[in-house]
Amino acid sequence: MTATEAVEAAARLLGTKAKSDVPVGPLTTYRVGGRASLLVEINDEEDVAAVAQAVTATGVPTLLIGRGSNLLVADAGFPGLAITLGGVFADLEIADVTVHAGAAVSLPVLARRTAAAALTGLEWAVGVPGSVGGAVRMNAGGHGSDISGTVVSARVVDLATGDDREIAKDALALGYRSSSVKSHDVVLGATFGLAPGDRAASEAEIADIVRWRRENQPGGSNAGSVFTNPPGDSAGRLIDAAGLKGHRVGSAHVSPKHANFFQADEGGSADDVVALIEEVQQLVEERMGVRLEPELRLVGFESRP
Repeated sequence: MTATEAVEAAARLLGTKAKSDVPVGPLTTYRVGGRASLLVEINDEEDVAAVAQAVTATGVPTLLIGRGSNLLVADAGFPGLAITLGGVFADLEIADVTVHAGAAVSLPVLARRTAAAALTGLEWAVGVPGSVGGAVRMNAGGHGSDISGTVVSARVVDLATGDDREIAKDALALGYRSSSVKSHDVVLGATFGLAPGDRAASEAEIADIVRWRRENQPGGSNAGSVFTNPPGDSAGRLIDAAGLKGHRVGSAHVSPKHANFFQADEGGSADDVVALIEEVQQLVEERMGVRLEPELRLVGFESRP
């Protein structure tokens, strides 16, 4: 069936669980972008089964949004089923040094809750405005650490087949901002193994990270680092050295505060953001001899010339 037919069939199967023609921008930290044909929030196991059934039966394209902190959707939108998580998948359980976190738990909450429980290993996560699910998929990290340092396993459902499995850390194949989790997989939760720590020391470290972020990174509408760091170097340093701080394309510009953060104007265009990404990529390659690769998930830009 065509993409339109798949969307219509999925809408019939999901019934009132799904909403039609929903703006995606407000669900992302960029606050720009088009609309999704369908949107469903997975809140419990019944929702997991219903969404998996709809996807396997129709083949409708899927987009996992999470907290939208590493996502840019084209102004043309996404012609498929966008998925968010909530409900029981926002639960967090701590037992001794083992932490079970639903995929919808935010990383700053994970950092603060584990520090309050006198556990150490996830303090760095306070500086990453994403969710556990997205963090597993991208092996999110910062301040010298990443998810691979403490994750034990993750529960992943393959929406294309309905296969529901617990995947051990080694099988997750966690690399620099990468994993074995596919676009049709949804991470429902993860288990972390931490170490006993000192609550005051962990909370002081968290406060230092928050202070550093305020001093060195911009607020506003952005998605954090746009490009991955090339081996032995920093994308931000290269963009700055190429003279591109403040560089603008339409409603998007390179932050004067941190060159690897690209800002979108209020009411701006996702297409302008991706045009800025492409232009900075080209200019850095010409001026610095290094081709930067985007860290952002770019959705719906395939039709760009």
